[in-house]
Amino acid sequence: MGFYNQLQEATAVVRQQMLDAPVFTAVPAGKVLLSTYTTFLTQAYHHVKHTVPLLMACGAQLGPRFPELQQAIAEYITEEMGHQEWILADLAACGVDAEEVRHGQPEAPIELMVAFLYDAIHRGNPLSLFGMVQVLEGTSINQAHRMADAFQTTLNLPDQAFSYLRSHGSLDVEHWQFFTNLMNGITEPEDQQTIIHSAKRVYQLYGQMLHTLPLPEDVAGFGNTFALAG
Repeated sequence: MGFYNQLQEATAVVRQQMLDAPVFTAVPAGKVLLSTYTTFLTQAYHHVKHTVPLLMACGAQLGPRFPELQQAIAEYITEEMGHQEWILADLAACGVDAEEVRHGQPEAPIELMVAFLYDAIHRGNPLSLFGMVQVLEGTSINQAHRMADAFQTTLNLPDQAFSYLRSHGSLDVEHWQFFTNLMNGITEPEDQQTIIHSAKRVYQLYGQMLHTLPLPEDVAGFGNTFALAG
């Protein structure tokens, strides 16, 4: 079994915990608020603005052992530049003050997720970055377009409010095959465990954010969280 499949199996429980967030059933059912979407975008901004710095930090730490990963990171950087501005434009199309979001602070799960990744890259193993890629791009492929369509239908928002979700749903399909091949090239058990551990933590922290998105009070499970275990 290649490492990519091992990674999927090792993270199955925490991935399902994330996907159990009420928002994933509430949105297709039309049981959402405008604040459900704008809160999600706001938290997305506060981690997406760190994507390129995290990629750069990882590339700088990799050294000569992973020339193919350094090349991959260079390509990721080129593709990810400026995506946080798409989110601010989407928020503005929803009537939110984008500059207030730009200068604001994330909620605790996203703040801790970003801090964990910087720390893991600088003090641990830089391959921790790929735990983040596993979670965020995998979730985009499976959920982004479906959720965007459902939000738009329920909230009657313009197309200009969905550039981030719709573009990432398309972009990440291409990234995912690339990511699969990269992961199958990771053969050292210590490196593999680093990526598994990082993915688990990101699933848990990103999942906490999703579990606490505002929803109508009649939605079952509203306000649920889950523990940082495992």
